[in-house]
Amino acid sequence: MLLFQGFILGFSIAAPVGPIGVLCIRRTLADGRLTGFLSGLGAATADMLYGVIAAFGLTALMNLLVDQQDWLRAIGGLFLLYLGIRTFWAKPTERSANARATNLFSAYASTFALTVTNPMTILSFIGMFSAILPANTTLSAASSVSIVLGVFLGSAAWWLALSTGFH
Repeated sequence: MLLFQGFILGFSIAAPVGPIGVLCIRRTLADGRLTGFLSGLGAATADMLYGVIAAFGLTALMNLLVDQQDWLRAIGGLFLLYLGIRTFWAKPTERSANARATNLFSAYASTFALTVTNPMTILSFIGMFSAILPANTTLSAASSVSIVLGVFLGSAAWWLALSTGFH
């Protein structure tokens, strides 16, 4: 049951198309499905990280991240600005269907960094986890792993659907 709840949680957090979704769509159209999907997996990994924080009860770390949301927002905003400027000035080129591994890693890592620095993701996880779990509930390690795996699979399912639907 927790795996399914985690899946729904991961899917719901990933599904609203914001800047990360637009970035993944752009990368899918420009560089292919694999690049778009790996970009989404970067976001799914960040979602899973927040799922780990929430599921294992690391509320002190969550509170620290919420307290630092202005810095995180500034870093994420500057990175989005950098990507936007780079995209605006980039000249269209013909690319081969096979992307180099460094480009794929960069697609994954940059989306991971953007998602991790998004304070709305942090707040979404706090709200959704509190809705799923009753107050003062402590999960067993197996239950925590189950819900975190569900979060990752749900988020990854969204990014797979998005990257295959736009190419």
